[in-house]
Amino acid sequence: MRIARFAKGDGVAYGVVEGETISELHGHPFGVDPGGVRLTGRVYPLAEVRLLAPVLPSKVIGAAAGTGDEPVLFLKPSTAVTGPGDAIKYPVKLAERVDASGELAVIIGRLCRQVPRERADEVIFGYACAADVTARDLMARDGQWVRAKGFDTFCPLGPWMETAPAAGDLAITTTVNGAVRARARTAELPWDVAGLVSYVSNVMTLLPGDVLLTGAPREAGTGPLSHGDEVSVEIEGIGTLTNRVVIGD
Repeated sequence: MRIARFAKGDGVAYGVVEGETISELHGHPFGVDPGGVRLTGRVYPLAEVRLLAPVLPSKVIGAAAGTGDEPVLFLKPSTAVTGPGDAIKYPVKLAERVDASGELAVIIGRLCRQVPRERADEVIFGYACAADVTARDLMARDGQWVRAKGFDTFCPLGPWMETAPAAGDLAITTTVNGAVRARARTAELPWDVAGLVSYVSNVMTLLPGDVLLTGAPREAGTGPLSHGDEVSVEIEGIGTLTNRVVIGD
């Protein structure tokens, strides 16, 4: 099931995407079995609504390769999240190189802590496409990643949450202006999804809507991005997330 967050007129709602339409849901889907969601009866053509970031997380937790067998965790603030079609704002006054990594986003569906890896599926609501945008020069200069990862718009998510596919072996393709910059599969991830959920939840409590970025299957980003570049992340069985780079302040 594909569940999107969307704007129609002055209202914002969740809905189930089927083909070229979206059927509005009562309330939000978290804490509800996806098979038990209730529809309002209102159905809109997708072309007549604006898709938003599928969640407003309390936090986004990313995983990067470390020097040992454990991931290095980093946080992106909730204000870094932006939706499909929204601009990635290049902070030209502060950063000289910005690139992005196409990644699988894991959406947490319920409050959880210290989740055993064999029960990780019970707390995962679904999956989305994500672009982990990074100011590479600031990462190297600062020695830690708060600025490099945390600018507004540096975490595009979407286009919706897919509750159906297992995340074990999905193709991830990242393109810039239609040219492939990275292609890999989730089976190549340094850490499997269940293991990552367990690892992170033993560090911090996860709340409904929180997002885990699973990292790049191998060290391959888009390379330096420039004003006007169109970045797309396509994940097999989920969809395609596209954002354009613009000069920010």
